[in-house]
Amino acid sequence: MQKYIIAVKNTKIKSFFVFSEKNRIPDDDAAETRGEVRNMGRRTDLALEEKELWEESAQDATALSGVRAREHDEQGVHITEVEVLDGQGAAALHKPVGTYLTLELTALHRRERDGFRGAAEALGRQLRGLLRLDDAACVLVAGLGNAAITPDAVGPKALEHLLITRHLVEQSPAFFQDYRSVAAVAPGVLGITGLESAEVVHGVVEKARPDCMIVVDALASRSLARICTTVQLADTGITPGSGIHNAREAFDQARFGIPVVAVGVPTVVDVETLLQDFGRPGGPETEELTAGRQMIVTPRDIDARVEQIAKLVAYGINLAVHQGLSVDDIAYLVE
Repeated sequence: MQKYIIAVKNTKIKSFFVFSEKNRIPDDDAAETRGEVRNMGRRTDLALEEKELWEESAQDATALSGVRAREHDEQGVHITEVEVLDGQGAAALHKPVGTYLTLELTALHRRERDGFRGAAEALGRQLRGLLRLDDAACVLVAGLGNAAITPDAVGPKALEHLLITRHLVEQSPAFFQDYRSVAAVAPGVLGITGLESAEVVHGVVEKARPDCMIVVDALASRSLARICTTVQLADTGITPGSGIHNAREAFDQARFGIPVVAVGVPTVVDVETLLQDFGRPGGPETEELTAGRQMIVTPRDIDARVEQIAKLVAYGINLAVHQGLSVDDIAYLVE
């Protein structure tokens, strides 16, 4: 049985995917800005993988200046913290200065007992540490992506499991004083709304005036093993679509005037990246396989994986923003 589906962008494949926005192949300068010249065209949104690619290209000959990395395990979750400390580190990893946490959900992936609970609690703790919220802070959660395209639906689907309280806190503050004010928005995608996601969310920010924002989006990885088994947290915000050459307006503090923390889940791997990692970089064979078009790979069971990981992300956010609640409390209130 075929384990993975190769989907051609802008083409409908057995009703699985429709990519409505054509991706532009960047010029050499743009590619080098994202690190693709140095990485031989390998595409990834994960800071951990950018670090791995740099180390592979350097072949341990030099130290990676301006970057600090630490690892530890927590409740069946392997956590790697990559800190980009300065401009030199930012240039090496092609990531803004900031903190990037990669959570590898080993116990959840193996379907171990209490794997979901442990992963949600670990995610909540790490996210809370990045948010650093005051007790009265209001949080806006933006679920980016196209809900009609399964690998891109992590953001919108996560909102389905969030504990939304802004209207309740405003209407009955005495009764809901133990809950944080949380609002959510799914801005859709440019091809459907005619509006950039950042434009839609900016209007919501101006009206609702949250103190910070959490942005949930799908990412691209270089590894099939990390698809829907890894979550990246970043206090630098996010540029949607950058991993597959479809970069949109950035979601960051400079754009919105409030702290923006990104929660990203890899759901696809670029075919050219995959071939290079298997020792077949470019050339006629790649052209023959892809018919000269940009293609991505995603698992055959991506629908079930996205449902599970979106729920996990939502529970982690709920635990991070509503202190004092447990996984069981959230299940009772949301499901």
